[in-house]
Amino acid sequence: MTKTVSADALLALAKGALVAANTSPENAAIVAEALVAADAEGLSGHGVSRVPFYADQALSGKVDGRATPAVRVTASGAVYVDARDGFAFPAIQAGLDRALEIIGAAGTVSVAITNSHHSGASGYHVEHVANRGYVALGFTNSPSAMAPWGGHKGTFGTNPIAFACPRKDHPPLVIDLSLSKVARGKIMVAAQKGESIPLGWALDADGQPTTDADAAMAGTMLPIGEAKGAALAMMVEILTAALTGAHFAYQASSFFTAEGPPPRIGQFFIIIDPKVFAGEQFSARVEELIAEIRAQQGTRLPGDRRLAQREKSRKHGIALPEPLYQNLVQRAGGS
Repeated sequence: MTKTVSADALLALAKGALVAANTSPENAAIVAEALVAADAEGLSGHGVSRVPFYADQALSGKVDGRATPAVRVTASGAVYVDARDGFAFPAIQAGLDRALEIIGAAGTVSVAITNSHHSGASGYHVEHVANRGYVALGFTNSPSAMAPWGGHKGTFGTNPIAFACPRKDHPPLVIDLSLSKVARGKIMVAAQKGESIPLGWALDADGQPTTDADAAMAGTMLPIGEAKGAALAMMVEILTAALTGAHFAYQASSFFTAEGPPPRIGQFFIIIDPKVFAGEQFSARVEELIAEIRAQQGTRLPGDRRLAQREKSRKHGIALPEPLYQNLVQRAGGS
């Protein structure tokens, strides 16, 4: 059974559940907005299904719901953010906001975030930058979920990569992909629902292919592109952990349990002002490429389905599993 609610109602529920779990109202609002946005786009693995985990971790102290990120400009085009074991969303917002304040002089700004937490759908962050007229790349690592190619022990996270660029008279083009064949959140949702997963998504703890979502959660994910995907995951580990001083995936504690120390993973963003390279031609060049793609029958742009789902959710609301809805109501102090 499902319960359909408006985005505003879901936002209030998610925020209420987090505030009740020792999270500041300011942080709770930032986190809830990002999670509800994910649900509105059909990305339920990064949506309010995370609230029970977040809330339990805020109560146990694994994440500091009241943390205020520390933001420093360390060079003309460099911003460094210490999330201070708090939620990732406020730290990312603070870092990107500061980067957008200084990009005029630098043209390109990088943002490194350390001592962070789960950052949800990576496309959410880069889209906000693209809405301001800039190109953005985003990277994050996560607790170990993938083995090196040929190995059997989780060493890399699913380590998504996101890209966004502005478009004239259209929402930004957003590309958001996990370096595992699917985001681990999809397997988490399947486990919550008691559903199986397709063969080829994951291995169990013994390194054997599995369709059991619980066994997959205890095992490792398979990378996209086999060895190439594992190599890209290593690249992301270097950008988000070695470069930021955060934990590598194999050092980070789980996003799904309240026990253990803070995960202290990292994020890294690159923001580019297209005008300093392409002048006013950039927008036209992007549209030229998109038109060439659209001219071929059967093609679609990355994000087309996401935008369609966003509009559908705006008109008809967001459907949640009934048990999850009731969990949020209870946590938020409702009835």
